Amino acid sequence: MLTNEQFREKIAGGLRFLDGATGSNLRAAGMPKGCSTEEWVLCHPEVLVSLQRGYAEAGSQILYAPTFQGQPIALKAIVLERQTEAINAQLVALSRSAAPGCLIAGDLTTLAAFCDSWNPENFDLLVENYRRQIHGLMDGGADLLIAETLMYEQEAEAIFAAAQLENAGAVMFTFTMQPDGTLFSGPDGVKVLKSLEEAGAAAVGFNCVTGDMMTPYLVTRLKQEISVPLICKPNAGLPTIDENGVAQYAMTEAEFAELMVKCADNGADLLGGCCGTTPAHIRAMISALRG
Repeated sequence: MLTNEQFREKIAGGLRFLDGATGSNLRAAGMPKGCSTEEWVLCHPEVLVSLQRGYAEAGSQILYAPTFQGQPIALKAIVLERQTEAINAQLVALSRSAAPGCLIAGDLTTLAAFCDSWNPENFDLLVENYRRQIHGLMDGGADLLIAETLMYEQEAEAIFAAAQLENAGAVMFTFTMQPDGTLFSGPDGVKVLKSLEEAGAAAVGFNCVTGDMMTPYLVTRLKQEISVPLICKPNAGLPTIDENGVAQYAMTEAEFAELMVKCADNGADLLGGCCGTTPAHIRAMISALRG
């Protein structure tokens, strides 16, 4: 894995484009709602390869492996917890095969759906789950780790502890936030990200926030205090729910690109998309930023 220094050398060389959404695109390609993304991708690898190849061709330079809920406590629901390490390794390798020229980030996320991840009594449980996942991500050859869509500060602390126990390299952190920079769990996101920066995070920021006129303001709010590279990965606007219960995002590629140019102007360093964005959104964003 890359060290923080190696990662920042690549950032200094102009590497700053992330990918877009995974889950919403896989659902559009036929993945049933409510299933395990990790299991479905391993059964339909060609869909994931096509999506990630599309991001690479659009100009993304860092791809997130589809390991969002590849922790033992999540995989237990489909009786695959004993294969945690192997599943994470396979999904990193699959992403590598789709885009050998990109950096592959092993993806970790909140465990709030599976335990009280804010409860201090569960800290060791979090560390053990993240540690097993990180072990598999490293076995698969991940270049770095991304902890995304986090809800609670303790989750980030547990991921940091697990990464250190596994001697991992660069770790990026993003939380879902409100427009004023506070976490949905209450704390000031600026203070949380600042503490992660001081602890040695390679990059910090936000993802899975509604992409709208407030997003550039959020970038400005965070940039006032953050010195490490700042990640900006919003959704394609505010979703509506169709008759099948599936979220639909209406922001066009041009609208998303215009928004992301403003975010870059306000100080975002690593730019990509979250829910509802596609390779077309990322292509438009990169074209606008380079133009």
